[in-house]
Amino acid sequence: MTTFWFIVIAFLWTGYFVLEGFDFGVGALLPLLSRSEADRRQVIGTIGPVWDGNEVWVITAIGAMFAAFPAWYSGLLSTFYLPMFLIVVGLIVRGVGLEWRGKVRSGAERALCDAGIVTGSVLTAFLWGAVFGNLLYDTALATVLGGLLSLSVAILHGAVFVTLKTSGPVRARARNAALAAAAVAVPVGIIALPSVPGSAMDVPSWSTSPWLWACALLAMAALTAGVALVWRRREGWAFTATASSIGLTTAALFGALWPAPLPGLTLAEAASAPYTLTMLTWIGLIALPGVLAYQAWTYWVFRKRLTADISAH
Repeated sequence: MTTFWFIVIAFLWTGYFVLEGFDFGVGALLPLLSRSEADRRQVIGTIGPVWDGNEVWVITAIGAMFAAFPAWYSGLLSTFYLPMFLIVVGLIVRGVGLEWRGKVRSGAERALCDAGIVTGSVLTAFLWGAVFGNLLYDTALATVLGGLLSLSVAILHGAVFVTLKTSGPVRARARNAALAAAAVAVPVGIIALPSVPGSAMDVPSWSTSPWLWACALLAMAALTAGVALVWRRREGWAFTATASSIGLTTAALFGALWPAPLPGLTLAEAASAPYTLTMLTWIGLIALPGVLAYQAWTYWVFRKRLTADISAH
């Protein structure tokens, strides 16, 4: 049960980083892709129906950690109290901006909402990478590189999503933004994904864990392929490639955390009682398929491209 729930939690975090990743990227790019109020509505409209559903993944992931591995949950949140607090603030500010933007009337109020969307997106995307970079390697360099990697990849992922979901000038600007973001994301990824000296977690080498390093190398290959596909205007495949890169990176991350998610703490020591894990398993088997089906249906309903004349909501 311990291994099963570690895999479930890794899956939930992967879903969060893939889905919320393009949300963060779209929010960060809002002022760069927009030249008018119609443009801003078009850009925000790409994530308007799905952003709050995407956030459910992190709530579920953290809730699962609390229930299945309470010692891991408490250790992670207490060790990174300040960045976690700032992440919550960023999510709140961003959420308020997205919710209120369609309800306010004046340009100044909309500008304030836009600032909240951009600030919350950039802050949260950077801090998640910084937290996990520091967790793995416990160095200032790893913290900064992790933050830059998560932010730049989120911007690239978001730009590709906008090219997939829009038409007209916004789509053209998003393609240019994706290529510009790739100029940062690819070099940072090449530096960040290999092992950083000074690790406090004893991250496995290639010889001891080849599948972990294979995930990291495949993540870089998928990221590079995504850039090439953007260049060739194959937006659907490009989005698949950037999403795969994020998923593979997350797999490598959690592979490095196995079987000790915190220094001096193994999963067996962090896990709840077997009865608790059994009950969680039954609840998950009943609830998770329905949640996944509902979110898949949501994306299917809102699958069409948006035009510049999209109305505010």
